[in-house]
Amino acid sequence: MKKINKQEIGKILAQWQKDFTVFVPSRESGAAEMAVWDGKDTAFLDWYRNTIIPPKANFLQNMEKLFGWSKEGSAYKLETPPADTKKQIIFGIRPCDARAITQIDMVFKDAYEDKYYLSRRANSLLIGMGCVKPYDSCFCTSLGLGPAEAADVDIMLTDIGGEYLIEEITDKGKELMSKTTGTVDAAREDENQADRMKKAAYDKVTRKIDTKQIAQRLPAAFEDKEYWERVAAKCVSCGICTFLCPTCYCFDINDEKLKEGGARSGGRYRNWDSCSFPLYTKMPAENPREEKWKRVRQKVNHKYDFYPRLFDVIACTGCGRCIRLCPVNWDITQTLSSLPAKTPFTEKT
Repeated sequence: MKKINKQEIGKILAQWQKDFTVFVPSRESGAAEMAVWDGKDTAFLDWYRNTIIPPKANFLQNMEKLFGWSKEGSAYKLETPPADTKKQIIFGIRPCDARAITQIDMVFKDAYEDKYYLSRRANSLLIGMGCVKPYDSCFCTSLGLGPAEAADVDIMLTDIGGEYLIEEITDKGKELMSKTTGTVDAAREDENQADRMKKAAYDKVTRKIDTKQIAQRLPAAFEDKEYWERVAAKCVSCGICTFLCPTCYCFDINDEKLKEGGARSGGRYRNWDSCSFPLYTKMPAENPREEKWKRVRQKVNHKYDFYPRLFDVIACTGCGRCIRLCPVNWDITQTLSSLPAKTPFTEKT
């Protein structure tokens, strides 16, 4: 293994910047997010705990043009944007967000192949950074993760004091590090210190949920209107919990006409959407989730019941954003813990 002094991080980022667009945690926009590195600032190493806007935005953009169109006479001409092939490094991604991206992969790669998303994924490297100060709203350890989980990144950095221990996880990570100068070999004591830091961080995640019976208890409570109305009572349907969730991937598609050219051209755009919105499921004849309690029920069941049935994994990584950023303090862990203690639902075989 290798290690690097924290004061030297800027030097390796500068090396990578020659061949990659390097994204690092930034607060320049007013909300912490992964933004293109300015080539000099590494102050994020001091303040960074996690971003507000999840790194999924680097792959599933909040709005993107799928194709353009123009009308010439009675014929239409379509223009598809070229694939996004720029190479990018996401530096400092937390384990919960890296795991979330692998889960979104299941939708945009395994369920069907989305070339817009996959072209960005294929040309990206994830440089993970283990948490040392998890939020009190974090509950990743209940979802089979931990603040230092390295399975979903190419390279993992662990804070060992004044230095970072560097672990090369994938072949892409090993190749990148083979071309990187400025690191030194780590000693056994460095690895031991990393283990101690990982253990300490794991122990700091004190919020817990019991996931063992959720798959049975959620279906059993599905028709319990009184329970879901109580759970949804203070929700304001703002969509923050879904927009800022690293595993949410719902989107809307709109066709837009351009004012220029006599409205004879335009484009098709994809943008983030949320099941929290009253219009999300509206159809010409009806809206099957017009009531707020049904939308809240859908959100919870999708993550902890429907998605696991499809992909055999809970669509939540315990990042805690939906808890700490909710304007009315709605708490998913309290909802799951308060599920009615009814006889678990069993599907007929």
